[in-house]
Formats: sequence, C-alpha cells, structure tokens
Amino acid sequence: MIRNGIVAGAAALLLAGCGTVGPDYHGPASALPKSSKATGAFVSAEHVPVTDAPLPPDWWRLYQDATLDRLISEALAANSDLRVAAANIRRAEAAHLGIEDERRVQTSVQGGPAYIKPSAIEEVMPGEPIPNVSIYSATAGISYQVDLFGQIERAIAASSAETEAARAAYDATRVTIVADVTRAYLDACSAGREIAIAERSIELQRRSTELTERLVRGGRGSSLDATRSRAQEKQILATLPALAGRRRIAAFRLAVLTGKPPADFAPEVDRCAAEPRLSRPIPVGDGAALLKRRPDIRAAERRLAAAVMRIGVATADLYPHISFGASAGSVGFLENPLSADSFKFSIGPLISWEFPNRDRARARIAGAEAESDAALARFDGAVLTALDETERALSIYGHDLEERAATLAARDEAARAAADADRLFRAGRTGFLTALDAQRTAIAADQQLAAIDTRIARDQVAIFLALGGGWEATNAP
Repeated sequence: MIRNGIVAGAAALLLAGCGTVGPDYHGPASALPKSSKATGAFVSAEHVPVTDAPLPPDWWRLYQDATLDRLISEALAANSDLRVAAANIRRAEAAHLGIEDERRVQTSVQGGPAYIKPSAIEEVMPGEPIPNVSIYSATAGISYQVDLFGQIERAIAASSAETEAARAAYDATRVTIVADVTRAYLDACSAGREIAIAERSIELQRRSTELTERLVRGGRGSSLDATRSRAQEKQILATLPALAGRRRIAAFRLAVLTGKPPADFAPEVDRCAAEPRLSRPIPVGDGAALLKRRPDIRAAERRLAAAVMRIGVATADLYPHISFGASAGSVGFLENPLSADSFKFSIGPLISWEFPNRDRARARIAGAEAESDAALARFDGAVLTALDETERALSIYGHDLEERAATLAARDEAARAAADADRLFRAGRTGFLTALDAQRTAIAADQQLAAIDTRIARDQVAIFLALGGGWEATNAP
C-alpha cells in the first residue's frame, strides 16, 4: 500500500508538469555591448596614426624583430603564470567530468565480516551459554537519478561555462605575457639606445675638452674653460650606470618571463642598441571587434552564464529528487555463506524532498539570483574597462607623438646652434662658455628625444594590450 502511494505520488508530480526549471540563458541582458558608442570607431583614434584594419593575432611580428619573436615563443612555452592558468583549465575540466557523472547510472558494492559475542543475552537469559558467532554481509546496488526538473542539466551547463571561463582566463594571461615580454624587450633596447647617445655625447665632450686644453696651453683659453668642459664630460658619464642598470633589469625580467632564472638572460638583449619600430601604423579595428576579442570580456560573459544556470540548480530543490534503483545482498553466518535464506532484494523509486522547509531552498534561489545580478554587473564593468583602457592608451599615444614632434624640432634647432657655436669658438669669434652651453643644450635635447621615444614604445605596447590580441594563434591546453 505504501509503495503504491509513492508510485502514485511520483506519477502525479510527472503529470503536474515537470521539466527544466529556472531561467534559460540567452546572452547578457544588457544594451551596453550593443550600443553604437561601444561598437563604433574609437574617439581617440581620430587624430592618431592608426588604421581601422583588424588587429593581427601575432601583432608583435609588426616589429619585424627575430629576437622578440623568439623571446615570445619561449615565454608562451614556459611562463609560470601560463602554467598556472593551464592547470586551472584542467581543474575545471575535472570538476565538469565529476558533475557529468551524476546523470549516469551509479553502482555501489559494500561488504564485510563481523564477530558477535552475545554476553548481554547470557546475563538476561542465564542457563545454556550462547556461542560466539561470525557473520558476514554483502550488498551490491545500482541507482539512477531521474533529472525531472533539470537540476543536473543546469549544473552541467554551469560547469561547462566555468570551464570556458577558465580557458578565457588562460587567453587573458597569454595576452598579458606577450605584452610584458614586448615591453621588457623594448625597454632593454631603449636603454641601449640611450646608452649609445650618452657614449656619443661623452666622446664629443672629450674631444671638446682636448681642444680646450690645447687652447689653454697655447695661451688662447683659460683653465676655467677646461675645468668646465671636464665637468660636463663627467656629468654625462654619470648617467651611464643608471641606463645600464635599466637595461639589465629589463634583461632579468625577460629571463623570468621565459621561465628562466634572471642570471640566464639572453645575451643579445644586452647588445640591442635601438628599439625596433613598427613597420606600419597600428591596426586597431573598432569597438565591436574589441569586445569580441578581449578574453576578459569573454570570461565575464561565461561566468554570467554559469551564474544564471545556478538559479535553475537552486530552483530544482523546491521539487522532489527521484532515483530508481535496485540492490541485492546476502547476510548470514560465515560457516554457511550464500545460503538460500540469506539473500535479500529491493527495487523501486526513492523520493527525497526537503518538505516543508522550502524557505531554505527559496533563500538559495534568492542568493543565486543575486549572484547572477552581480555577474551581469561585472560583465558590464569588463566592457567599460576594455573601452576605457583602449581610449586612454590611444589618447596618451597621440599626445606623446605631438610632444615628440615638438621635441624633434627643438633637438634639430639645438644641434644647429651647437654646430654654429662650435664653429665660432674655433674661429675665435665667441667665448668657450657660449659653445659649452650650446653643446649642453644639444645633448639634453638628444636625451629628451630618446626618453620620449621610450615612452612612445611603451604607449604602443599599451595599445596592443588594451586591444586584447595575442591569444588567437595558439589554443589553450
């Protein structure tokens, strides 16, 4: 009678309209990624030498530098952060397999011996002693959970979305690693270029000192002029240790990024005397391509999908969980195992329902809905961050290019002034202090131009990083 009632109840629930509960996911419920302001051309690109061509997957090859290509290949093969991100993918995949297993038939086997000493019975029923006995028990069973309300299906979908988010996180790490390697390499080469400029300035100043000392010995100059020239030479010489240190730090950084100890840095990095230049204007595409390409946006969207699916997982707890199964076992004395009267069998549905405590299930649903709202907000935040980073990087790049143009013009004027002052000094038509000041101004202008070129090289890497390219060429593990 009881079993018939359980079956009737299960049938009534089936007829009441079972199915997958909770909301379906159809993409972010936000108009932000579809706005023309978000998907159109970048505002800051209007007066910057860039193109709307698509960003190539291997954008670093635009520099046409074999050493940079090799360093990036080594980093993508051995970087420790990428190895962590790959391990996170494997962990997510393992968790997904565990959840998928819940929709398969489950099996169980239990068994073991026991030794019984009936001492308590002897005290209650004195007389003939009851012997100690050894018994055994063994049970095997199978069960299958009927996913009437889609709880397992929703859990699998959420887990799948989390795995895809882990893959997007790997891609985002790859983007960062590529940009870090490029930035460190350009820093090392820029420092090498500034060292070369300083060394040329030192050599020029040394020749000026030698000329001044000859004039002093010939009675045409003062010892003060020679002292000033030597002081200028030493001032320039004092800038070399800092530049060499900057280049060495960049080399150490490159070694670590490629999975090596800092001491095992690439020797050719120390020999780089000029940063590579882009072969053509930066291809930036538009906002729509940016939002599709950025891995952090993809990761946020996949986490949003997982959060929506978990609402269905929580909602299914309002309904009964039904499992069908069967088991067979044997319990008896060890001296007479598997006798005819030791077997037992069972078959039928098992229904579990947290009733009447439905408030707990509704609280879990409310928590899942709140997490879904938070995930949507994080998705919108990722979209806004991507657009903001790109616009700012382009704007800074444009301003630095304008500053470079002015600095270049000033450097050219200072170089001409220094050449004129030196010619007049040699002809005896002006004093040495005038020539020295002109030369100091020209050297400072050279150094300022080199410094702004270093900034521009970093600006270019910042643009590539904001655009989110560099993960497409190689699939995540």
